[in-house]
Amino acid sequence: MADTPASAGARADTPAPAPAATSAKAPVGTLRALWPFVRAHRGLFVAWLAALACSSAATLSLPVAFRRMIDQGFGSGANIDRAFLFLFAVALALALATAARFYFVSLLGERVVADMRERLYAHLLDLDAAFFDRNRSGELVSRLTADAELLRSVVGSSMSVALRSTVTVVGSIAMLFVTSPHLAGYALIGIPLAVLPIAIGGRRLQKMSRASQDRVADANMLATEVLGAVRTVQAHAREPYERGRFASALRVAVATAKRRIGAQAVVTALAIVLIFGAITLVLWSGAHDVAAGRMSAGTLGQFVLYALIGGGSVGALAEVWNELQRAAGGMGRIAELLEQAPAVVPPAAPRALPAPVRGAIAFEDVTFHYPMRPDLPALEHFDLRVAPGETVALVGPSGAGKSTVFAMLLRFHDPQSGRIALDGVDVRDVDPAALRGAIALVPQAPTIFAASATDNIRYGRLDADDAAVRAAARSAEAEGFLDALPEGFASELGERGARLSGGQQQRVAIARALLKDAPVLLLDEATSALDAQSERAVQHALENLMHGRTTLVVAHRLATVLKADRIVVMDRGRIVAEGTHDALMAQGGLYSELAKLQFLD
Repeated sequence: MADTPASAGARADTPAPAPAATSAKAPVGTLRALWPFVRAHRGLFVAWLAALACSSAATLSLPVAFRRMIDQGFGSGANIDRAFLFLFAVALALALATAARFYFVSLLGERVVADMRERLYAHLLDLDAAFFDRNRSGELVSRLTADAELLRSVVGSSMSVALRSTVTVVGSIAMLFVTSPHLAGYALIGIPLAVLPIAIGGRRLQKMSRASQDRVADANMLATEVLGAVRTVQAHAREPYERGRFASALRVAVATAKRRIGAQAVVTALAIVLIFGAITLVLWSGAHDVAAGRMSAGTLGQFVLYALIGGGSVGALAEVWNELQRAAGGMGRIAELLEQAPAVVPPAAPRALPAPVRGAIAFEDVTFHYPMRPDLPALEHFDLRVAPGETVALVGPSGAGKSTVFAMLLRFHDPQSGRIALDGVDVRDVDPAALRGAIALVPQAPTIFAASATDNIRYGRLDADDAAVRAAARSAEAEGFLDALPEGFASELGERGARLSGGQQQRVAIARALLKDAPVLLLDEATSALDAQSERAVQHALENLMHGRTTLVVAHRLATVLKADRIVVMDRGRIVAEGTHDALMAQGGLYSELAKLQFLD
């Protein structure tokens, strides 16, 4: 078997740190990182603020309209009409402004979250192999989805509610003093008392929110892993076992969420009780004033409405604060990813490869350790030169470093010491995209996307027309079985190529490499999944593909080894022998043992 390195890389001498778990004490100030995304949509933001101002003004005008209705609307003549017309006008203004506010802030939330997801996804694609070695894909997808959804709620709802409630609270307090300074003093007793449980419970809620999000991410990761290996699960009849594992993960997530919800409910209940306790005190005092003739019934009604609006807004702020605590945890998790710097980046002034690329490869005293295995060298003082057009087979036991050679040449990783060059140019001085554009890879386990056969093959060269795609498939002996699919080349191949056999998937991957037509070819045992008949057909196609190209082959079959110009025998990251098959067999040693155990068997 070929050793399997990570598929994307990092400067191993300065590995990027794994995103440590965000402290449970992620402050709400973390949400400031949202501002650049909001600022990108200034028009919507300003429109939302204008609608918010109008709706808040209409809300604060409602108590005045009710006072006029009570004091004047039950009299006679034109006062009745004017009082009710004014009340309706305020209600209409409130309805229109609220609808506009909802529209603008909801659309703003959608666009902000879409921008954030796009940026986060693009950033993840640029990160190095060491990062993906340390982090589970299920957790990364959870951050891209679940945590982003929390932020959609913040921008599209909580932010609007928070600002609207703040304006309403301030406006209500001001109007309480305008209406009755005496009663306003009573009303304000409840506000500091309402803030107290929010402040006390806030830190605990923050910790619980982060723990809840982590447990949801664990369940998502488990589901992603199991569904991606569902055939293995079914082959071992482990459905009950996996159902149990997922149910257990969900129970843990629900239990964690239950504790958070309980604490949040207690904080909200305390705030509302204290606020409306103060309102009851105001009503009691105001009733005595009305009875004594010191205040009209309409004025008391106006005061009570302002108190209710202000109290309700404080209660809304309590709930929003809890939501912001949860969202701060989500933003912290996303910020961790956005702060991860890719270890392999294009040089500031990249050098161009010679045109055309000849394909001369040189490994000069290369030493490399995978970041996850710093004490075990994957390559150690490794020297290899491949002439343009030469075919070199890399053989050796599992873990010898054969596939690591491929990863290093593709610059998925950089060596701790030594140099790797293509046509005399250090690969670290070349734009990684340009370097990889000159190399075609056929891996041992091909990647087939959940797309059409045409799109899968065209992945090798996106500007290729249908004729070129079909020609590549024909050369890879894939045209026949692809035409036999229900919709031919337009047929969807399913997730991970589920509609194809292993050998068919391999031939699609070979067609992709044929279409790319790169000067350097890397074959990681490209015929390993083929039966004898298919192997003969594809071997002929590979011979045509390899002609005139520099080819490195990780080989496990004798036919592949015999067709190589040179065989390089590797063990523990070093070259221990090289030569032709006959010469190496005559020497004995590791190659002879491998040939007897693997090739000749």
